[in-house]
Amino acid sequence: MPFIPHTLDDVRAMLAAIGTPSIETLFDEIPPALRIADLPALPEALNERQIARLMTERAAADPHWLGFLGAGAYEHHIPAAVWEIAGRGEFYSAYTPYQPEASQGTLQVLYEYQSMMAGLTGLAVSNASLYDGGSALAEALLMAVRANRKSKSKRILIPRTLHPGYRRVAHAIIHNQGLELVELPYDPTGGHTPVEGLAAYAGQDFAALVIAQPNFFGVLEEVDALTDWAHQHNVLVVAVVNPTALAILKPPGEWGATGADMACGDGQPLGSPLSSGGPYFGFLCCRQELVRQMPGRLVGRTVDLDSKPGFTLTLQAREQHIRRSKATSNICTNQGLMVTAATLYLSLLGPQGLEQVATACHANTRSLVEQLSRIPGVHRVFNRPAFHETVLQLPRPAGEVLGGLLAQGILGGFDLRDDYPELGHALLVCATETKDEADLQRYAETLATVV
Repeated sequence: MPFIPHTLDDVRAMLAAIGTPSIETLFDEIPPALRIADLPALPEALNERQIARLMTERAAADPHWLGFLGAGAYEHHIPAAVWEIAGRGEFYSAYTPYQPEASQGTLQVLYEYQSMMAGLTGLAVSNASLYDGGSALAEALLMAVRANRKSKSKRILIPRTLHPGYRRVAHAIIHNQGLELVELPYDPTGGHTPVEGLAAYAGQDFAALVIAQPNFFGVLEEVDALTDWAHQHNVLVVAVVNPTALAILKPPGEWGATGADMACGDGQPLGSPLSSGGPYFGFLCCRQELVRQMPGRLVGRTVDLDSKPGFTLTLQAREQHIRRSKATSNICTNQGLMVTAATLYLSLLGPQGLEQVATACHANTRSLVEQLSRIPGVHRVFNRPAFHETVLQLPRPAGEVLGGLLAQGILGGFDLRDDYPELGHALLVCATETKDEADLQRYAETLATVV
């Protein structure tokens, strides 16, 4: 049951058992000034019938936008079976699997998820514990500083082409621990981080270099050259990747001569609905040599005394109930539900299905950009290859254009004015596999009337 009521007799019996005369006495350590007598802003309670009517009315009032907004959260088709299965009680209410004898199903799901993410990124180890892409990046940076034995620095090279939200979250988490983020400029023509620009940092001590693939502009970075430069200068490589793009792009584990050291990102594209901003989940993968520096839940497969396979949390003592003082992170969640959805999503699509999704996203974005670029005053800002997002230059402020599109039922993209004012009237557009040619044409025809 989601709620178990207690009668007044129940309350009196419980208070008597602990020797407390009243509820007020139980909480007498809280100063009266800090107590809230009532919550006047809350409306009166509704019964089930009234709530059902209210939700129906709100659902009917919600418009059905045609969305071309990406910027870190992407609209993908989610097979109906994903949440039909994930919504079962044993998955929907699963808690952290501390007791393996009672949690084999949950542990196996997490293990299968870790195996899939390791395969997708080309790295040996994956955890299942991070809140979102931004916190995953922050944990990767802290991990890199701990793991880089050839560096005594807490300085990290981070490109300006990385998601602005990720940069802000990472800074908020790590700055009190003395880590410094050194921002790398991007090429104004290509929208990428040129490897030539790193020459100014040669000879300086850095713990890690962050490489986004694709970057926030949707542009593909020169990952091989950047990775090799980092390793030549004893700098670890932290890859920030879109998991959908990895179906058609080189995985981080194969970047350069030896591969990236860590890979992180947001798993939202793998079966999580947009849902007004969450919940999502972050992923973090690494080379086998770095596994003891990885925070969070790691599930291992083993055999019992009867040689039967089983699953259990491993390397957890740093994070959980034993030797808490040895913790390297405050990550205390397994994000089990969203990870379960991702496992189901990847299982149902398989390698070929995920590749088809990624290919369709890329093709739709190319087609959209071609159509929009025919509109006078609209053109691509960067000339390098992209995945499924592209920055467009507009003849008017992007905010005004987006307002005109919204009036026609279209979410036209992301206004870059606040994060990248130097780009002028710049708009980031995205087209996933959920769009067909008619959708792209409608967007192009509508944009032509509002620019």
